[in-house]
Amino acid sequence: MKDKNLLDDIKIKSLTELTEIAANLVKKLEKQKDLEKSIEEYQKLLTINNLIQKKFQNTSREISDETREKIKKILNDEKKII
Repeated sequence: MKDKNLLDDIKIKSLTELTEIAANLVKKLEKQKDLEKSIEEYQKLLTINNLIQKKFQNTSREISDETREKIKKILNDEKKII
């Protein structure tokens, strides 16, 4: 599978699905005896790891933004009451 195809397939997956794929790749790499054959799998693992990090950062940012907005709304509602 080409990196482009791999990226297209995994960009739409959730963090849970990506984590599961990464865990399976790690298991596969741990069983691999020939390091030359494991280079491609290791590259896939690195790619997936980078995507997991980006998705996690985006999700974290979204949660922070939503929380910030909710806090602002609560504070504004309290000011209206006073």
